[in-house]
Amino acid sequence: MQEGYTSDNRYSRDITVPCYATDASFHLKPAAFMDFAQEMAYLAADKLHFGYDDLQVHHTAWVLSRFHFKFRNPPRWRDDITIFTWHKGQEGLFFLRDFEIRAKGDTGFGDKSRALVLGTSSWIVMDVDNRRLVRSDEVLKMVPLTTHCPDDAIAEPCPKIVMPKGCEPKVVASHTAAYSDIDIIGHTNNARYIVWAMDCIDYETASTRRVKDVWINFNKETKPGEVVVLSRFVEETEGGRTYYVEGKTEDKSCFCAKIDF
Repeated sequence: MQEGYTSDNRYSRDITVPCYATDASFHLKPAAFMDFAQEMAYLAADKLHFGYDDLQVHHTAWVLSRFHFKFRNPPRWRDDITIFTWHKGQEGLFFLRDFEIRAKGDTGFGDKSRALVLGTSSWIVMDVDNRRLVRSDEVLKMVPLTTHCPDDAIAEPCPKIVMPKGCEPKVVASHTAAYSDIDIIGHTNNARYIVWAMDCIDYETASTRRVKDVWINFNKETKPGEVVVLSRFVEETEGGRTYYVEGKTEDKSCFCAKIDF
């Protein structure tokens, strides 16, 4: 397995897509991509000395706030691929990080049409003791400008996602956050929300139609034992279908996802 930084500040890693990361059509699952992306973000930041261990010294941690990714031609089981990630610096409260998946050996970054998956993510830094947003210059000092890559996998950062105005979402399920959902920070892992959202979509659609775009906002952390009520709204579009899925705890939104097929 090859991994490391390129001269243009992209961090890359070669992998072979495992069976457990794919669905019944052998294609990469959206949640599996988020698992890959999260690990790549940790590895890339760690190599530049602003990773998990570096932030722990200050009792802080990176927390994913928003993510938009495009499944152009998602890889299949046993495909040899390269995952690339790079950080683009700060925009407002967010630190931006992009991702690309390409066939192994393809480094033609100027041609987005050859990318298999494209993604852009927005991160904040959280104080792990009081669970509040950190607005400290210490974080900026840890992320030097010389490590940025200005290229865009997706140019626009993920926007705010909410249920369409005037719609009447239907409560379709509830989930109690439990052992399999919880990550190293002690709250529900970001990829689990996509698992829950995809499970709210009727199986015929999820299994026979290709996911095109996923937007997700993480609005409030959930911890073990909390019950998340899941609501869905379906919007028919020209040539496709869009699902909105929102999870709430005590009537407060913990996530909202928009998924295009």
